Amino acid sequence: MTHPFERLLLATEHTDFDTGAEALALALAQRCGLPLAVVLPMLSNAEFEMLAPALALKADAETAARIQALQAQALPLGVALSPRVRRGANLAAEINAEARSANADLLVIRRRGKRGFLSRLLVGEMVSQVVAAAPCSVLVAPRGALMWTQRVMVAVDPQAPDAACVAAAAAVAAACQVPLLVVCVATSEAEHPPAERALASAVQQAQRWHAHSSGELLSGRAVDQALLAAAQQRGVDLLVLSRHQPGAVGRSRMGSTTEAVIGHGSAPVLVHVHVHVHVPLQRAPESTA
Repeated sequence: MTHPFERLLLATEHTDFDTGAEALALALAQRCGLPLAVVLPMLSNAEFEMLAPALALKADAETAARIQALQAQALPLGVALSPRVRRGANLAAEINAEARSANADLLVIRRRGKRGFLSRLLVGEMVSQVVAAAPCSVLVAPRGALMWTQRVMVAVDPQAPDAACVAAAAAVAAACQVPLLVVCVATSEAEHPPAERALASAVQQAQRWHAHSSGELLSGRAVDQALLAAAQQRGVDLLVLSRHQPGAVGRSRMGSTTEAVIGHGSAPVLVHVHVHVHVPLQRAPESTA
């Protein structure tokens, strides 16, 4: 099976919050016949290890047990795991560093962890930082995430359409043999003409990669609400959004629309990053329908 991603990396602490990301990463690796690299980030520093060696040893033992549990999950699926532990004071920085080191082109991660006093957050703070600065595309999975089997939906920004994002979404849908829905949201009457033009161009492009691609113009005052409603009504089980290249150093928050779609949706969200993404250089076969 041809797939647009060839080097998968799962970031997990192997908690109850990571079950969806783990299941999705293992299913993707099995379906694509790919090995799965795994990074387990640990909060640690030299001072902690020196002053509390017993606690550090206990943390190491717990991490080793988590690795064994992941190996046990992967074995019956025929997925080869390459786990690595990374220690540091910033988990997001360690995860992104591992993604760069592994030259990953898809990073799979949970949506959020323990909520506590951060219950207002739609997406975990660590995950938000990972998505904002990741060197590759990021697949954000809720706890109950499953492999997509119904429909992939990709959103096109009428002001800044991302052709690479559309191509990647089409390749993912084609590889998994599910239809692709290309959507564009117009938030006002004045936005309808540019949205229609962007949508028509994106659909034409998508159909070059995947014959079963269609388009729909959405209307709504809030882009995230329009996307979520369309996904629910049309049985979408994977959403694809574009993350434009970060600007000035220090920006560490994902866009509000992306955060809202990830936080409120029930399906996994693929945040596409143009860097390092490989799209197969082949066109979809002509439809016989």
